[in-house]
Amino acid sequence: MQRPELIVIDLDGTLIDSAPDLAFAASEMLCHLGRAQVGEERVREWIGNGADMLVKRALTGEMRPDEDPPEFQRALEVFSEIYADNVSARSSLYPGVIDGLQQLYKGEFNLACVTNKHSRFTRPLMERTGLGRYFDYVGCGDDFEHLKPHPLSLIKTAERFNVAPARSLMIGDSVNDVQAARAAGFQVFCVPYGYLNGLRVEDLNADLIIDSLADLPNVFEN
Repeated sequence: MQRPELIVIDLDGTLIDSAPDLAFAASEMLCHLGRAQVGEERVREWIGNGADMLVKRALTGEMRPDEDPPEFQRALEVFSEIYADNVSARSSLYPGVIDGLQQLYKGEFNLACVTNKHSRFTRPLMERTGLGRYFDYVGCGDDFEHLKPHPLSLIKTAERFNVAPARSLMIGDSVNDVQAARAAGFQVFCVPYGYLNGLRVEDLNADLIIDSLADLPNVFEN
């Protein structure tokens, strides 16, 4: 594998298991609207395309709703308030994340985190979990005109560091991450434990599957 100058890492499903807090907020939102709550396992299938899409999926039960469902704006407001108050209450870092980030931080890589999550939620989550200290830049969903799988956020991040896409690596857990990386001209690695939306990690066609971020530094030493 070519040693990258820039490593961009996804947040939800790659660094942190945020599904418990997202599921809590989604269920409380549905309860507030007089609807039946949903379980965490179902919410895990809906994560990855930002809060707007998660709320639409919770309201409709559909992965790709054609239009905004009734009560969408109100539901989004309720969800956002609940989630903002619970952004790190139940979430936890995946094993090996801190060890891997510490090694990468010492390895003179440019490190960035790029997520579809809104900055209102991302920045408190990064601070409260201690992740923020390891990244030179954090790009959030509302920082860009398009969300992943569109490549814009990765292209702009590479430009920010003045690094060519061919010398950049994306690490993620979903088809959105792989598609964005491919379109941006990045290498792409995947972890097997995140939010796969019913797919197998082998189906994502990544350049490499790593069991843990702690394994990543060894890839570039061999």
